[in-house]
Amino acid sequence: MAKTEVILLKNIVGLGAESDQVTVAAGYARNYLIPQGFAIPLSAANKKRLEALRKRRAEREAQELNAMTELAASIGKLVCKITVKTGEDGKMFGAVTSGTIADELKNQFAIALDRKKIHLENPLRSLGEHEVELRLHPDVTARLKVLIESSTPLPTPEELAAAQAAEGRARRGARGGETAKAGKPAAKPEAAAKPEKPAAPAKTEAPKGKPAPEKKAK
Repeated sequence: MAKTEVILLKNIVGLGAESDQVTVAAGYARNYLIPQGFAIPLSAANKKRLEALRKRRAEREAQELNAMTELAASIGKLVCKITVKTGEDGKMFGAVTSGTIADELKNQFAIALDRKKIHLENPLRSLGEHEVELRLHPDVTARLKVLIESSTPLPTPEELAAAQAAEGRARRGARGGETAKAGKPAAKPEAAAKPEKPAAPAKTEAPKGKPAPEKKAK
């Protein structure tokens, strides 16, 4: 396979940065790098451009270093809160990955960061505060605090103690009520109702009419 040398004008992942002289397949250079403006053929005339390219590269790298240094200082003051689902025992369902942290940095703080720069030896699988290393630049690292909270948190010791005390008072009150009922004498049966006396018959009046004749004296 024919090879050729080119001078890179832009960063190419896995190949180099601007002003680098690299050897690539002739077809790759002819069909992709040169037409896309990513490289120029290595020639006496183009070598004169190297100084300008190196100066531009130095300026770009200095700007990146300053930007990442400032970002590291800002990230060190942040707390990235992530809410997860947990079971009744407080254990997490699933884990928090570098992709999860990258998404939350963007959502909470508008910081767009490649998840590959978030270094996790293993996914985070426990609640609480964690410190995560961010490799922002070959010369710059940052430490981010990640606080993982449950969407259904377990009660605190104080809340648990208060709930137990309230339950104990309720039980004692229930037992006291039962004891009071047991010691109370049974109610006397009500006396049978006395039968009512029959009402006296109403007096009938003599019919009105002529008065009875008086008897004559002998």
